[in-house]
Amino acid sequence: MAGHTRKSFWKAKKLEELDGSEWESLCDGCGRCCMVSLEDDETGERFATRLACRLLDIGNCRCGDYANRHAAVSDCVRLDASAVRRLDWLPDTCAYRLVAAGRDLAWWHPLVSGDPSSVHKAGVSVRDYARSEKGLKIKDYQRFIVP
Repeated sequence: MAGHTRKSFWKAKKLEELDGSEWESLCDGCGRCCMVSLEDDETGERFATRLACRLLDIGNCRCGDYANRHAAVSDCVRLDASAVRRLDWLPDTCAYRLVAAGRDLAWWHPLVSGDPSSVHKAGVSVRDYARSEKGLKIKDYQRFIVP
């Protein structure tokens, strides 16, 4: 299993200590951080939507242009250890948040299960829930706010 061959690095290291490969493998592939949220300009309140970033490949919940995502999507967030600790909208299940808090990964995380599709099988990913924002006008986004 992947978690055993890497000696459960997430238990032994802080986020700041992860190398590039470890950092990337820590992402569970749920796609939740790629969901569009709307913010009320007056109150600052955030609203979750069913809309996914236009670059998200919803079938596998991975970015369709990962190498160029920040150039292609101006508000794509750069996740690093500092951002993980600061961004309160990251899901509670986010592996980066869990490791930052000194907690273990969930049973369905691919590094624990050894199965890249376990995040989907567990119903944690957005695969069966999200709709791409491609082709939508901004004014239509409100229709997709999650009640």
